[in-house]
Amino acid sequence: MKKILYRKFLADCFVFFIISLVSTSVIIWIIQAVNYLDIVIYEGRDYSVYLNYALLSFPKIVSKILPFAFFFSFTTVIARYELKNELIIFWNFGVNKINFVNFFLFVSFILFFIQIFLTSFVVPSTQNLSKSIVRTSDYNFVDNFIKIKKFNAAVKNLTIYTENKDKDGNYNNIYIKKNTGEDNFQITYAKKGIFKINNGNTVLELYDGENINLNKGNLTNFSFSKSEFNLSIFSSDTILYPKTQEHKTSDLVECILNLTDKSVKDRNKIRDRIHNCETKNLDNIIVELFKRINIPLYIPTLMLLSLLLIIYSKEKINYSRFRIIVFLIGFSLIVLSEASLRFVGNSFIKNLFIFLVPILISIFLYFYFIYKFNFKSPSK
Repeated sequence: MKKILYRKFLADCFVFFIISLVSTSVIIWIIQAVNYLDIVIYEGRDYSVYLNYALLSFPKIVSKILPFAFFFSFTTVIARYELKNELIIFWNFGVNKINFVNFFLFVSFILFFIQIFLTSFVVPSTQNLSKSIVRTSDYNFVDNFIKIKKFNAAVKNLTIYTENKDKDGNYNNIYIKKNTGEDNFQITYAKKGIFKINNGNTVLELYDGENINLNKGNLTNFSFSKSEFNLSIFSSDTILYPKTQEHKTSDLVECILNLTDKSVKDRNKIRDRIHNCETKNLDNIIVELFKRINIPLYIPTLMLLSLLLIIYSKEKINYSRFRIIVFLIGFSLIVLSEASLRFVGNSFIKNLFIFLVPILISIFLYFYFIYKFNFKSPSK
């Protein structure tokens, strides 16, 4: 009978948890996916690139929402069971409260490892893959490079402006500035232009214009009746190398060990493999590791916090207030877990304290349960 009760309670918690997690993540994903439309609108990428990029952002959203959805779900279900007098069934069938706590603490550790897997492996991989798709994609919708009466600088070292576009697809009064080096540039003006495919490359065919070049202080110019401007040789402002949060966890650990080992003199090899593995970026690397490992440590803490609701009966006058206080403390812990990252740095003592905070809170809560359930005086 006890197994049936545990199975029913766990099923209710996880169904509510999955619904909360997925629904909230989908809403946030849809909002972010709208912002990602810039990949198509301003950079001229293919819609398949946009779709893949948007879908690969979903694991990151799930990992961010998971702690809150977990705490909210378990707190809600426990309170609902208490309000419907269903928790009494557990106690009447001889379920020991401390065993009840131990069981769900074990469940929280399973979720902890799932969250570690998400933050340490799945999210970095999907983030790196999504950026790689953008970095290696072509500009299939080149018309999006040009915005009517707007200076478009989506392409690196290139700014394009046009006055209007007629019904035949011709752009009128086109201005193009291409940066060719430090204090060097090329300015092209044409009365008309149109996109065409020439030998597999996308070119902007220009008519009746003038080209001005500034090279090492020397200014030259020439006029043309027809000219081709090849856009395929340019890249967008998308970062060409993986960011810190896109590297594998093992690479970040290796980088920290390499940077903190004073006996290592030549660090060029690891820099070639792990971009941004530099002393000036050490703080960011440590913060990223804390984000992946330390924040999931709050999941067992949140579980113990939600289980505080089994201590007090709904018959007590202050039960509703106690439930609100528990929820506010849990929400504060979630905010604390994110805010604590701002204090992570090169100080070992400070980092150790931040790392131990969720562990110490969990130990305190667990011993509080032991005190309440095993050493409770008969008068209470």
